[in-house]
Amino acid sequence: MTATPPTDASAAAPAATVPPTGAPAAGRPAHRDPGVLRWAGAYTVSTLGDSVYHLALAWAAVSGGSPAQAGLVMAVSAVPRALLLLGGGVVADRLGPRRVVIGSDTVRCLVVLALAASLLVASPGLWALAAVALVFGAVDALFLPAVGALPPRIAARDQLARVQGMRGLAQRLGAVLGAPLGGLAVALGGPATAFGLAGLLFALSLPLLCALRLRPLPAGHRTGTGTALGDLAAGLRHLRRHRLLGPLMVIVLLSDLGFVGPLNVGLAVLAEQRGWGASGIGWILAGFGTGAGAASLVLTLRGRVPRAGLVSGWTMILGAAAIAALGHATRLPAAVGLALAIGLLAGLSGALCTALLQTACDPAYLGRVTAVAGLCSLGLAPLSFPLTGTAIGLWGLGPVYGVSAAVCALSGVYGLVVTSVRKAELPG
Repeated sequence: MTATPPTDASAAAPAATVPPTGAPAAGRPAHRDPGVLRWAGAYTVSTLGDSVYHLALAWAAVSGGSPAQAGLVMAVSAVPRALLLLGGGVVADRLGPRRVVIGSDTVRCLVVLALAASLLVASPGLWALAAVALVFGAVDALFLPAVGALPPRIAARDQLARVQGMRGLAQRLGAVLGAPLGGLAVALGGPATAFGLAGLLFALSLPLLCALRLRPLPAGHRTGTGTALGDLAAGLRHLRRHRLLGPLMVIVLLSDLGFVGPLNVGLAVLAEQRGWGASGIGWILAGFGTGAGAASLVLTLRGRVPRAGLVSGWTMILGAAAIAALGHATRLPAAVGLALAIGLLAGLSGALCTALLQTACDPAYLGRVTAVAGLCSLGLAPLSFPLTGTAIGLWGLGPVYGVSAAVCALSGVYGLVVTSVRKAELPG
């Protein structure tokens, strides 16, 4: 028998959970809760390890082959991640997110340490790097739904926005410190040293994860006892019938489709055409990271944002206007300022959407629902990369940034039009 999907009434309002003895108290702010801080520490070092790994992989691939071969090695992990992501959501709900995250970081630790050891004694070639990338893609398909399902099991519902702020800070820290750490390791001892550092960082996350104490699922909520396909179908039914989760998925897809092209392919073309060079890209990305970090810090300290659905919709629309303006920026300081605004607005709207998703979803289905959201962001949105590049070549930067901004704005308008999203509130 598959997990029984809730009725429409139960889908509209998630059941409250009862924390076990020793679990986080509902009145304690998440950023002062030892359990949440352990999770944040584990997520931070794991994110750092991921950043160091990707830099080491890129350096080793470029050193061992042509640029085209290096690009293939870097892209190969996307295939198993996209194909297995929905299955990863089923596994996270069946086995529990803590167990899956621990297993994922253990596998990543062992794989990169083995690769580091092989690089010290031999030159395994690009095939070995591609094999490691394939393993990482498959592990990501398990890790991403599980790590998204963990916050409601370690913090009270009224603290989930704060937890998303802490998660955003960890991501920014990983992006800011991971690349320099990886670069320093490569400079000191080559890719083998960098892979060894990544493995050590993954290992550091394990004792913190093992110390986590999870809140139990609400009484009567099962994680699935039938086939994997049956459990996946039950999760998709829960998503489709829910008055808030379905619209949130549409918003996630539209916002990412409009966002990722200009901030990836478009940004490189913008810097090249304006004569800003690689340093210009760095400054713009620094502005974006600063804005996103500020949004995460605000959520971490403030916790709850009143009228979260309404705020999320308007911040998406304002962020879309900043994206359109970025395509017409002619001076680097103006572009950096716009990137800062985009990071602030996109970081706030994204964190609010995730917090609403986690508070609205039945905890028994959260891994599967998170997997669908991840598929929209990591599986479908990157398909806009070649389309963005082709469109820029045909029509130029301004029109393409304008169309992308319109798609982002459409996600905000949709959120304001749909009553369940516009009136959505985070628990107080």
